[in-house]
Amino acid sequence: MKVRRTLIGLALITILYLLALGWADSRNQVFAQIPAIATALPALMGMALLSYLVRYTRWRWLLGRADSTTPWFSGFYAYLSGFAFTATPGKVGELIRIRYLQPIGVPPSTVFGAFVYERAFDLISVLALSCLALTQTHIFPFVLGFVALFLGLVVLVASHLRWLGRASALLRRWHFKRLARLTTTLKNGLQACRLWLTPLDMLVSLALGVLAWSITAFSFTWLLTQLNISIAFLPSLAIYPLAMLAGAASMMPGGVGSTEVTIVALLAVFGVSTAQATLAAVGIRFATLWFAVLCGLAACGVLERRG
Repeated sequence: MKVRRTLIGLALITILYLLALGWADSRNQVFAQIPAIATALPALMGMALLSYLVRYTRWRWLLGRADSTTPWFSGFYAYLSGFAFTATPGKVGELIRIRYLQPIGVPPSTVFGAFVYERAFDLISVLALSCLALTQTHIFPFVLGFVALFLGLVVLVASHLRWLGRASALLRRWHFKRLARLTTTLKNGLQACRLWLTPLDMLVSLALGVLAWSITAFSFTWLLTQLNISIAFLPSLAIYPLAMLAGAASMMPGGVGSTEVTIVALLAVFGVSTAQATLAAVGIRFATLWFAVLCGLAACGVLERRG
């Protein structure tokens, strides 16, 4: 993975996001209302950290089942490092974890397999929370189709790994060595996923996934109360998960822009003004996406300093 190239891409995404915020401010005076969420950010970030710990617990469970248990703190830093590049297409930048886990004995194929397995159960968990909004929005069938398509492709390819083996051999024969290596890594990663296709592993992964994303969903509901936005509890709990799925389906890196627009649109259904809805969207994204990026960059700094 080209870290420098990925950092440049992250910087560009950040600049575009700030420009979009500037445009939104010119229309809805968002920045003038930032103090309204500033006091809520520490609590939101605390809830975000709690959700990371739950997700890391699931990650350690998967690695342990693959006989690749890591030291707790080193493993946690390596897990957080992936968040530095969470705003990349498909979150594939999170595979930077290979850089830090391979030296302590975790094979790249296991890291890749755990990454794919995690993404699948994250989608299922977030979809389950989104079901709370079934009666409130017409977006649900769209995101349901996206989740079904993603999971269907993973199952299809994982059940026909020989296709990837043949593709890798052809690419190597045609001197596309880099693509051949990537295809082989994909094949080995999907093969590693089979290790966790047991009732116990799936139950643990789903339970921890639902818990982690419930914490994140609740943090958005709590933010709404801090902004004096009154919405029934269950629909408000479903808004952020549904927006996250819409952002993922848009194929934008990290759902940047599309997730925020979806939040504003969903809140508008409940009569929330555009200015208040934009403020809520910006607040939760600062406390989740951009806070995760900062945590990831800090973890990368610690690990790089350790060598």
